[in-house]
Amino acid sequence: MPASGKRAAARREIPDPLRRDVGLLGRLLGQVIAEQGGAALLRDVERLRRMVIAARGSARHEGMAERLVASWSVERAEQVARAFTCYFHLANLAEEHHRARVLRERDSGERPSSESLAATIGQLRRRLGARRLRELVAGLEVQPVFTAHPTEARRRAVVTAIRRVGDQLERLEDPRVSSAERQDATRRLLEEIDILWRTGQLRSTQPQPLDEVRAVTSVFDETLFRAVPEIYRAFDRALDPRGSGRRPSQAPAFLRFGSWVGGDRDGNPSVTAAVTEEAVVVQAEHALLALGNAATRIGRSLTAETGTTPASPALRRRLAAARRADPARAAELEKRSPSELHRQFLLHVADRLRTTLRGLDGSYESAAELIADLRLLQSSLVAAGADRLAYGELQHLVWQAETFGLHLAELEIRQHSSQLTASEDMLETFRTMSRLQQRYGVDACRRFVVSFTRDAADVAKVYELAALATGGAPPVIDAVPLFETQADLERAVEVLDDIIQLEPVRRRLAETGRRVEVMLGYSDSAKEVGPVSASLALYDAQAALATWAAARRVRLTIFHGRGGALGRGGGPANRAVRAQAPGSVAGRFKVTEQGEVIFARYGNPAIARRHIEQVTSAVLEASTRPVQLRAERAARRFRTVAADVGQAARVAYRALIESPGFDEWFALVSPIDELGRMRIGSRPSRRTGGRRLEDLRAIPWVFASQMRLNLPGWYGLGSGLEAASLSDLTDAYRSWPLFNALVDNAEMSLAKTDRRIAGRYLDLGGRPDLAERVLKEYDLTKQAVLAVTGHRRLLEDRRVLSWAIELRNPYVDALSHLQLRALRAIRRGRGGSSAERLLLLTVNGVAAGLQNTG
Repeated sequence: MPASGKRAAARREIPDPLRRDVGLLGRLLGQVIAEQGGAALLRDVERLRRMVIAARGSARHEGMAERLVASWSVERAEQVARAFTCYFHLANLAEEHHRARVLRERDSGERPSSESLAATIGQLRRRLGARRLRELVAGLEVQPVFTAHPTEARRRAVVTAIRRVGDQLERLEDPRVSSAERQDATRRLLEEIDILWRTGQLRSTQPQPLDEVRAVTSVFDETLFRAVPEIYRAFDRALDPRGSGRRPSQAPAFLRFGSWVGGDRDGNPSVTAAVTEEAVVVQAEHALLALGNAATRIGRSLTAETGTTPASPALRRRLAAARRADPARAAELEKRSPSELHRQFLLHVADRLRTTLRGLDGSYESAAELIADLRLLQSSLVAAGADRLAYGELQHLVWQAETFGLHLAELEIRQHSSQLTASEDMLETFRTMSRLQQRYGVDACRRFVVSFTRDAADVAKVYELAALATGGAPPVIDAVPLFETQADLERAVEVLDDIIQLEPVRRRLAETGRRVEVMLGYSDSAKEVGPVSASLALYDAQAALATWAAARRVRLTIFHGRGGALGRGGGPANRAVRAQAPGSVAGRFKVTEQGEVIFARYGNPAIARRHIEQVTSAVLEASTRPVQLRAERAARRFRTVAADVGQAARVAYRALIESPGFDEWFALVSPIDELGRMRIGSRPSRRTGGRRLEDLRAIPWVFASQMRLNLPGWYGLGSGLEAASLSDLTDAYRSWPLFNALVDNAEMSLAKTDRRIAGRYLDLGGRPDLAERVLKEYDLTKQAVLAVTGHRRLLEDRRVLSWAIELRNPYVDALSHLQLRALRAIRRGRGGSSAERLLLLTVNGVAAGLQNTG
């Protein structure tokens, strides 16, 4: 099909409401560009837009686009780059808005949507029976851990501006608004797009860890604090639709959020003990304010009087104790609500939460104490016959207290095994953990992740340093080994056998019911041996760990250190859960969420609810015996195939990165060095000052997909697939969730690769041998993936997504041409700071266009 025909077909596949929103936002952006930059700027933007569309089927038009870009001044090139970047921000917003709209429409139907908790619970009840379902639900744990890894290219000001545009788009679609309100929404929409256009795309200063803490806590404020009880309510209805809100909840508070933001010291000198303490203080402020506001809101509405709803003796005793502790405040509450004892008590709870926020006498010492008060209130209401009041909004507050505690998210400390020394700041970190546990409870900060764990001695150092720092009275610590390299993954079980013999670990095993947590690193393993071999090595490690845990009667939680990009273990989270080794989930799933993924998955309430429901559904399903048995059979059946594919893929990948001069060549063909100057995170892009690939962190390695190659997501797979028979591969693709996810993720990565544009970047390196090797592997991989999947074109079975990529690609091409202009100038030693600024502007735009950074 010619390029024009493919584009027309793509437009037809885009749903009408989405096409309407993109068209509206694009027109308003064009109006703003003309107003602020003049009609000539808009003409230049349109000329480049038409050329890159035509260039999809014409080498002549591609040359014209390059010449047009080269003819502009740097200032004009920057303006055009800003125009395309703003367009992608708005297009992404429209897509997010449409996804939320579709989810609302699905939820309004009579039948539950697929992968919702209602659908999953119904299926599991039929397959497992009520008793086994209750057991499965009782052990459910889902733990997202937010990290500050620098993969969010957008400034927070830009993110906020986009969100305000989204608010007005919501107003426009609201059927309840009047004609005047709709006109005002259109005016505001244009105003907000104007602000977005004028907002600087690049950060002028390096973000500090506490800036990152505040960015993450905004997600809790704006989305998660409200979404979590809604998820639990949906779960409760799914478990027993009769009387939800009038009976004790059957849904456990299975969500726990964690954070590394302000606690991840690995390679980040900006994270100190003082920063860690302040991070938890900031988080706690948000948690306590949110809980206090909710308690106040519900308390003010709890106006049931004593005559209709008498308080229990236990509640009266608690009110009497509160009166003795603070007679003036008690008198004020009694005067305002003389016969409404339940109201008095919940407003008293709200007062104590505010006291806790200020750190004064009378504070809650733990979340358990707060939850006990709320349960007491529930019991009193139930005894008075007010079941709806006990299990309605008040139950939402109980769920919030159980999920967020007094600290919002558990702050986890991470440090590289080689840096566990008796430095003063390291010792102060353990003293800080003690203070935080005393003020906010043990769960506020008790995990210590040891990066690149080699042996049990690395974990032992954590406990030794904690005892040294605190004079033998250490805080509660759960040291978590992190295995990242292939060799360490293969030795994980052997190392764990030694770890559980350590005296502090044995003590914690006794205290926690033999719970053990182990973290597996996806990013560095993929950078070391390639995406295929790393995926297979991680699967084998999971299987070995599950067997080890069962043999030693250990309740194992595997913590998955996945990135957002496909080259770092990313991809759809629900499919990733189903692709885990049998027995390795067991009702518990913990995973890192970072950078742009945090805002993509949790920034919109409807999308956040859907994402959490999908992951939870996948965890429940993956923990059932029939699913595990099928995966076990597939893994045994295709063991030889996997070994052959993995070995050949590893050889191909290592041959590329070990080629003489590869590090220097890759630095020339990609903006990898310039990315370190983007100020998108507080952590340096390299662990050391070295220039080798092994010194480079996995995130900038993947972020270099800016060159339109996405090499970390697929390289080596073609060679790997060539090492096995097609019939075996197609069988594995159909039968084995791991292999299916591996191939599908690579297909997605290939679809976002553009061979033609990537070739332009590869030309910058002056190494045609390496360029030819990369492109040959691309061609081989694409051909092999199509053969295994049976598709005629990439993403053939995901029509809307594939056509959306088809529509986006020419506009990304425009930014790539601008980026190539800047890179050529920099590589020739010309252009100076202006060329680098243009380059960094295009990095933002390409990241938005590809919807992928690190």
